[in-house]
Amino acid sequence: MLLSSDRSPKMGSLPPPMPDLPGSAGKIDTGELGLLFQAQRRNLEHFFDHLDLAQAAHFAQTLLDAPGAIFFSGVGKSGIVAHKLAQTIASLGFARASFLNPVDALHGDLGAVFPGDLLVLISKSGTSEELLTLVPCARTKGARLLSLTSAAEGAGNPLSALCDVNVHLPLQRELCPFGLAPVTSAAIQMLFGDTVVAALMAARRLTKEQYAANHPAGKIGKSLIFKVKDVMKKNTEIPLCKEGDMIMDQLTELTSKGCGCLLVVDEEFHLIGTFTDGDLRRTLKANGANIFNLTVGEMCNRNPRTISPDAMAVEAMQKMESPPSAVQFLPVVVDDRNVVIGIITLHGLVSAGL
Repeated sequence: MLLSSDRSPKMGSLPPPMPDLPGSAGKIDTGELGLLFQAQRRNLEHFFDHLDLAQAAHFAQTLLDAPGAIFFSGVGKSGIVAHKLAQTIASLGFARASFLNPVDALHGDLGAVFPGDLLVLISKSGTSEELLTLVPCARTKGARLLSLTSAAEGAGNPLSALCDVNVHLPLQRELCPFGLAPVTSAAIQMLFGDTVVAALMAARRLTKEQYAANHPAGKIGKSLIFKVKDVMKKNTEIPLCKEGDMIMDQLTELTSKGCGCLLVVDEEFHLIGTFTDGDLRRTLKANGANIFNLTVGEMCNRNPRTISPDAMAVEAMQKMESPPSAVQFLPVVVDDRNVVIGIITLHGLVSAGL
């Protein structure tokens, strides 16, 4: 409740809502949005057309040859880009990389920097006071300094002159209506940094296995690390039957193992074929009561898709989804003898996060 004439809120109460301001809400015009995307495309084309590839290559080679850790630093949106690039390089596993907050660095975090380490400073203008203050301190620690800036090199960009390596990131203009918000500059910083990361991956000949080793919990890592044998059902979980078994006698095995199928094997567990719940429905429709006289071997698919236990789990999913029609499971066999040792299901792959 408001008590005083100045409408100041009572202690502990919420302030009154702000009045509606003219023009505070509007509608996005599709045509105008399209023009903005076209303008941003031109801004990015300007960046690509005017980027000095020799500078870029020198910067990338310096990172590749880093004898120690690589630190990235920046303020505001440039700091967000710096943080992201540090995390990406760290995730590749071939260099120690970290984000160094410029303010925290001046209050103790600079202790993580050792002689020979690289410090990459990202700034649109090259005039960020926090970075300029950090430069002589990092020099004292023996770090080598690199910068990414968009302002012209010279008196108006002091950071570029203070660093051992500078890359000019050509910026035509910010997309912001006022030309102020770092809309385009942050985009080209990220574009440049991520492209350099891709160059480092290629130069290091990074393998999928090496990449996946640092991403074990994510879907990418699981798809590159998990093999069929890691996620397959085995032993008593496999729905097995013999080709001479009567179909109706195997209904419990067909339905209780959660696979929706039977794997038909001989006495030594060589795979003969598969019989699915779909096969059961089709057989019942075609044969009616005569289904009681049919064996699994008479109606099974004798040319099923199979997979090796050492194949990647993602390969199993691709094989299940391949033409002419998708399947929900694959028998897992030892290739040279076609002996069944497991079964992998689409449900199991999804449950494993693949």
